[in-house]
Amino acid sequence: MTTEQLVSRLRLAIDNLKTLRCTVHAQERLGAKYTQANSTMKLGYAPLRIFLRNKKGVEVLWVTGQNDGDAWVYPNSFPYVTLSLDPNGTLMRRGQHHSVLDAGYGMIADILRGSAQRPDRSYERSFRYAGDTTVAGRPCYQLRSDFPKFRYVTYTAGKGETVTQVADKFGCGEYRIMERNGVAVDAPIPTGKVLQVPNSYGTRTLICVDKKLFLPLLIRTEDDKSLFEEFKFLDLVANQPIPAQEFTKAFKDYNL
Repeated sequence: MTTEQLVSRLRLAIDNLKTLRCTVHAQERLGAKYTQANSTMKLGYAPLRIFLRNKKGVEVLWVTGQNDGDAWVYPNSFPYVTLSLDPNGTLMRRGQHHSVLDAGYGMIADILRGSAQRPDRSYERSFRYAGDTTVAGRPCYQLRSDFPKFRYVTYTAGKGETVTQVADKFGCGEYRIMERNGVAVDAPIPTGKVLQVPNSYGTRTLICVDKKLFLPLLIRTEDDKSLFEEFKFLDLVANQPIPAQEFTKAFKDYNL
């Protein structure tokens, strides 16, 4: 297995997903602390449909072209009513690194693909096949990036520029831009504001790729501080039909 073969098969497996069921164990650094979250997910692709439920009983449903682009969210807390929230808004992004629209493999697909706005592809080219391992008893290939050039750089926001657009230019994700600079994900950054922005996604990124499915079972990223985030994907079921009603608000097993 060469690096090129592994990256190619990984990207192809992600791009060819039609449905995905899994359980995700997430660990994310927020400020100086780490949060833990366990969620079950169902995803359909082309068009994108997402349902997730975490261990606290919070449910989220988002379906392309429905609910004016908002997600249905059942908070499982007072007043126990379903809300309609912008998946990229401040409320839904609070306390987590990624948008619900990146559920599954959206984040790692973006990292491997790179941004069309980013001429420097040295981070994407830094990934190497690093031998074999096992995750949850399943044989995996290790794909690892070591990127000691990671650092924060100065960037001046242009007119109407958003956190998402800046993150796309640097391939660094949105969360650390928001955290470091006190800017909101759902509003333009003040024109001329000088930002501190990561020049890549991390100093070290490890992807453990299932040898049978060629889908990630573990994604772990470190940065200049320490562990930034880790996602474990368990109980994967890929490309098995999911009934259409399971992506509807009225499905009998949901509280939405």
